[in-house]
Amino acid sequence: MKYVHLGRSGLKVSRLCLGTMNFGPETTEPDSFAIMDRARELGMNFFDTANVYGWKIGEGITEQIVGRWLAQGNGRREQVILATKVFGRMGEWPNQSRLSARHIKQACEDSLRRLQTDYIDLYQMHHVDRESPWEEIWQAMEQLCREGKVLYVGSSNFAGWHLAQAQEMAKSRHFLGLISEQSLYNLNDRMIELEVIPACEAYGIGLIPWSPVARGLLAGALTPATSGRRADEDLQKDIEKHRSQLEAYENLCRRLGEEPAIVALAWLLHQKAVTSPIIGPRTLDQLNRTMRAKELTLSEETLKKLDGIFPGPGGAAPEAYAW
Repeated sequence: MKYVHLGRSGLKVSRLCLGTMNFGPETTEPDSFAIMDRARELGMNFFDTANVYGWKIGEGITEQIVGRWLAQGNGRREQVILATKVFGRMGEWPNQSRLSARHIKQACEDSLRRLQTDYIDLYQMHHVDRESPWEEIWQAMEQLCREGKVLYVGSSNFAGWHLAQAQEMAKSRHFLGLISEQSLYNLNDRMIELEVIPACEAYGIGLIPWSPVARGLLAGALTPATSGRRADEDLQKDIEKHRSQLEAYENLCRRLGEEPAIVALAWLLHQKAVTSPIIGPRTLDQLNRTMRAKELTLSEETLKKLDGIFPGPGGAAPEAYAW
C-alpha cells in the first residue's frame, strides 16, 4: 500500500480510504469486523465514517460498530487514521444538527463515546452550513483541537468558494483550517473540476472522492440484475440516460481485460488532485477485488479514450466556458 500526505499536512494516509457507510444497514457487524481486519492487513490506515451512518436518527449505528472494532485493541486505534463527520440531524431538538458551536461540541463528544476513543484524527463538516458564521465554526473547531479531541479538520460537499471562504477566515485566526475536502467525483460526475479542484490545489487541501463508481453506474451496470444496487430504480433511470456512454465504457474495459469498477477507481488514482478515493465494500470479496485498482496503470491512450467517453466540464473555470 502506498501512503501520501493528506493535503498540505504532515499526516500520511493510504491511497485508498475504507468507507464504512454500509456497516450496519447492509453489512452485519461480524462481516464489518472482517472487512476492517482485512483492510488493516492490506495496509489501509484511513477509515471514514459519519455520525449519521446507520440512518437511525441519533443512534450512530456505524460509529458504534467501528468503535467496538477499535476497542478490541492490538494496535487498531494507533494504526488507523479515523475520520468522522458532523452536520446531519442527530435528534429532533433545534440544535441537534448543522454547524453551530453548540452542535459541533455535542456531536464530537457523542462520536468519541460511540467510537470508544479519546480523539478523532479528521473531523469533517459533512455539508456547508450557510446559517453559521465561520467565526463561530472555527472557534468551536479550535477549541476541540486545543482539547486534543480533534487533530485535523476537513470538509465535505463544499463548493470552491466555500473552501476559499473557510481558508481565508482560518488564516486570519492563525489556524490550520481545512486539510481535506470530500467530494462527489468519478468519471461520470466531474463538475468539481471547474472550481473545487482548483481551490483544493491552491489551498493545499487533499481531495477525497466519494462514490468512485457512481452508485454502481460504473461497475458494470449494463449487466442485468434482479437485486442489489444495480436493480435500484433510480440507477436504472441513470443507465438509460447514459446507455451509449456505458456501452462504450464497458467495451473499453473488456478490451483492457479489467472490471469496469476497477477501471473507474484506477482513473481516479491517476488524477493528480486526488489523495485517497473512498471505497465502500459491502463484502470481503468486494474489498479484495478492489485492491486491483491500485496496481492498474492506465496508458495515456486509455485515459484519452475515457475522457472522450466521459468528457467532464472541459477543465477548470473560467476557461472551461469562457476564455
